[in-house]
Amino acid sequence: MGILHKIVGEQRERLREVGSDRWGIVSAQLAAKVGPMAVRGALLRPRLGSARGLPLIGRGVRVRNAHLVHTGADLIVEDFAGIRFGDRVSIGAGTLIRPSSYYSRAIGVGLVMGDGSSLSPGCYIGCSGGVTIGEKTMLGPGVRLFAEDHVMSDPSRDVKSQGVEWAPITIGSGCWIASGVTITSGVTVGDGAVIAAGAVVTRDVPAGAVYGGIPARELKKRITS
Repeated sequence: MGILHKIVGEQRERLREVGSDRWGIVSAQLAAKVGPMAVRGALLRPRLGSARGLPLIGRGVRVRNAHLVHTGADLIVEDFAGIRFGDRVSIGAGTLIRPSSYYSRAIGVGLVMGDGSSLSPGCYIGCSGGVTIGEKTMLGPGVRLFAEDHVMSDPSRDVKSQGVEWAPITIGSGCWIASGVTITSGVTVGDGAVIAAGAVVTRDVPAGAVYGGIPARELKKRITS
């Protein structure tokens, strides 16, 4: 149960940093949740193609063709996570896929990745509002996708108390999303598009276009009609 101690310890340190005296209660709650997740992981592990360590598996998670799934250390699949990977998909080290809302913990839509697509190390995929990635699309190191956004329409209230709203992100096939790109909720990236490193994409990108900058704008076209 080393992973349990790790998770509880990390949560404890975060709460201590902000001066909370409730870390003991939260740690107990985490322990109660992680225990059943570890049992599910122990039942799943022998069916996996390979696994480093014990995966933690939430409620409502079903793994099909488990013998084709290979996991690294400290895999956590949250309750009712909706994740579908096509054939020959690769996930880089340190990538975080979160199918639930960070603040409300509401069950989200999830992630769908097509055949031959890849996430490089250190990506963050916030797919509560739904993220769909086509075939043979590459996401570089540190790419961040946020399929939700804070509601801030009422200036008389703090932003945090207004909650979040979901909107899907769709990335087509044959795209290259370079290192450090951020794509915000509701954006569609067309087939064959390229997003330059470090860009912040807040609006739709046409198929075959090359976008870059903050906010991202069209630099040139790869495909001409």
